[in-house]
Amino acid sequence: MHNLTQRQIEILKSVIEEYIETAEAVGSETIEKKHNLSASPATIRNEMVRLSEAGYLKKSHSSAGRVPTAQGIKFYVRELMKEKELSTVEEVALKEKVWDYREKMQRFLKEVTKSLAAKTNTLAVTTTNEGDVYCAGYANILDMPEFFDIDVTKNLLEALDEYDAFESVFNNIREEGDIHILIEDELSGRLSGPYGFIFTDYTTPLNSGRIGVLGPARLRYTSIIPTVRYFGNLIASSAKGW
Repeated sequence: MHNLTQRQIEILKSVIEEYIETAEAVGSETIEKKHNLSASPATIRNEMVRLSEAGYLKKSHSSAGRVPTAQGIKFYVRELMKEKELSTVEEVALKEKVWDYREKMQRFLKEVTKSLAAKTNTLAVTTTNEGDVYCAGYANILDMPEFFDIDVTKNLLEALDEYDAFESVFNNIREEGDIHILIEDELSGRLSGPYGFIFTDYTTPLNSGRIGVLGPARLRYTSIIPTVRYFGNLIASSAKGW
């Protein structure tokens, strides 16, 4: 159980949503002006210090503002955010894009990965228990400020083609549930870095694996989580003829 006050929860939610939207550290003045909280900037600033002491926020290296920690984002995902479910029209459109490939496993997984990348506007990854890795959406991450750092981008791209990089991450999963979320230090080995990874498991008559998206820690969790879940279910339901 968390021990946050209602005001601290409102501030934390506002900071995280602002950070997801802007990729910039968030200051108390921004929260006071944009999020209609009944507190002064000084009060908000003090509460942000307390949230930092509790491990939910941390200071940015480049400004006086704060950014959420992995703990803060996990709390937001579990307790504060509301998922934006796909509409029936969206689900039908996504299914139609890959349906014609369902008889050929490799081509189908490639098309599903491409479709997930296009829908989430990020980097999509599908793996199989046989060691295959399918990636799509490389160009999407180049528009994200976190990947303007060439070393951050190079490290991620070098790891993508290596199944072992993903296997070491999958072997460290501790949380139950259909969706797995790993952020920053929770990733290990070649995938260690300022990244966020949202993925789910799938099982077909021929194989099993994972599908998800990789990007910065500030992924749009409200829409990406239900989308990843849908694609995992889509693989399982479409592959019955394999």
